[in-house]
Amino acid sequence: MKLAKRMETLEPSVTLEATAKAKALKAQGLDVISLTVGEPDYTTPKNIEDAAIEAIKSGSVSFYTASGGTPTLKEAIIHFTKENYGFTVKPQNIIVTSGAKFALYTLFQTILDPADEVIIPVPYWVSYGEQVKLAEGQPVFVNATQENDYKISVAQLAAAKTSKTKAIIINSPSNPTGMIYTEEELRGIGEWAVANDVLIIADDIYDHLVYNGNKAVHIAELSEAIRKNTVIINGVSKTYAMTGWRIGYAIGEADIVAGMTKIASQATSNPAAVSQAAAVEALSGQQNTAEEMRQAFEERLNTIFPKVAALPGFHLTKPQGAFYLFPNIKEAMDLGGYTNVTTWVNDLLEQEQVALVTGEGFGAPENVRISYSASLEDLEEAVVRIRRFIEKNQK
Repeated sequence: MKLAKRMETLEPSVTLEATAKAKALKAQGLDVISLTVGEPDYTTPKNIEDAAIEAIKSGSVSFYTASGGTPTLKEAIIHFTKENYGFTVKPQNIIVTSGAKFALYTLFQTILDPADEVIIPVPYWVSYGEQVKLAEGQPVFVNATQENDYKISVAQLAAAKTSKTKAIIINSPSNPTGMIYTEEELRGIGEWAVANDVLIIADDIYDHLVYNGNKAVHIAELSEAIRKNTVIINGVSKTYAMTGWRIGYAIGEADIVAGMTKIASQATSNPAAVSQAAAVEALSGQQNTAEEMRQAFEERLNTIFPKVAALPGFHLTKPQGAFYLFPNIKEAMDLGGYTNVTTWVNDLLEQEQVALVTGEGFGAPENVRISYSASLEDLEEAVVRIRRFIEKNQK
């Protein structure tokens, strides 16, 4: 059977691919240290688990929910948004989805016509461009340099804009770089987008994972005009160690959210009812455990960053949020005679059983992504192995 043409250009997720490869080698009995996956290494906090168990026992999660999410969860999101963004939204401005990734997918399906363009800063999260293509849109990649902390400017946006530009994506803190846009930078981008009728897609999934006194400013909170021109993407996966529960959400103008909800109703019917009950507790319950996890990630960052920065041929900027390091390793590759970063990553896994993610999937063919959402013990041992790999392969 001949597959659809979209399958000819659709790329698999390099992060999920790398994680699967590491798990397969572990299953063979190898001592693999996987620094690939973008999820906390903690289990979901007990108060959230207990809320889910109680919901199951009550029988209330045995049935379909509204396609766009339960009223109770929408109320929790309204309260959470007021506390964290400073403005109030209504239920019709919210859709709950099966993960933040599906919120993005339904958004692109809702807003894009064939050949519509979405500006995506590089480096980028691996699924942005592929999801745009699945909606028959055209990703337009704009390079953000390490010298500018991997952030794009208004001048770059203006140069990239065409008559087909429909949206821009701002992911702050960023996956994979961990960098945060300042309020001044976001205001400039927001005002440019409003003036040019370009929708802002604000991927705020890491907004609570910030370190060393940094603060993640939300672009949607800067003015009423910018807020109305923004769709917020968020969820419970990263902050609350709930990646497996698959609950994300989007906040935007009612007509966009209605379109997204229509698509979700035909695609998934609704997010899992028990996961929605758990998410209510995550957003409205005690926040102590989430803060303890954040502090642990901060300690890991501060401990491991100087050790990774000291590796031969590694050059990186210290992240301000998320839980990734994104070093440029061109000089390390040169030391071993490598011309392809994915080959370097594969050889590291084969020789030293350390799994990283190739930068090629993020639009950065000289970089690798290292997740520090692993134990300090594993992180420190991984650095030892990476150094050994570089030194023994020097030409």
